[in-house]
Amino acid sequence: MTSSVPWKERLSAGTEAVQDDVIRWYQETREGKAYVPTMVWGTLQTEAYATVILRQVVDFLGVPDDVPAGVAKRMQRQKVLYDREHHYDVILGEQALYTNVGGPEVMRPQVDRLLRDIDLPSLTLGILPAAAPVDMFPVHAFNLYGHPDRAHVELVSSAVDITEQSELDPYRKAFDRLRSGAAYGDTAKELLQKARSFWTRAPIRSNADAR
Repeated sequence: MTSSVPWKERLSAGTEAVQDDVIRWYQETREGKAYVPTMVWGTLQTEAYATVILRQVVDFLGVPDDVPAGVAKRMQRQKVLYDREHHYDVILGEQALYTNVGGPEVMRPQVDRLLRDIDLPSLTLGILPAAAPVDMFPVHAFNLYGHPDRAHVELVSSAVDITEQSELDPYRKAFDRLRSGAAYGDTAKELLQKARSFWTRAPIRSNADAR
């Protein structure tokens, strides 16, 4: 079964309420997987990074503006990384380290956060290098949850949940193939350090510069 809910409907009460659903999904999922090619996985976002993302969501969709409350909930869901009861296998595309979310003043601490959390027992974090050979055509971001098993895909206009076994199997296969090309451990840390150096060298633009 595949269900799709438009974002304007799902976020009709603002960004905070939908985070409660996400928190429940993560709490119920002991072993989760995520592939995120162009941005940082939500459960590893810093408060500043999440604020920029949710602000962009509110502005783009024209939904009620409760960004601080939504960010607070997103930070709350990160508790699953530290309770020793969950494990998440996450692949970030190398592009996620360079997609400009809020400028260097946001991106440097965000990369530092990834460098700090990469060794968490609850996390297996891989970075898929931009030029890595992968026996898989480029695909969109997706999350795999359990209880019940589902794939969650976020599109521009809507959020899609897939629960049909025959449709879930390709997502699991795709994740395994992407994982085969990802860098882990010290190699992943080298890619993170490279990104940190990039954002350290990048000039911080003031509001006057932006104008």
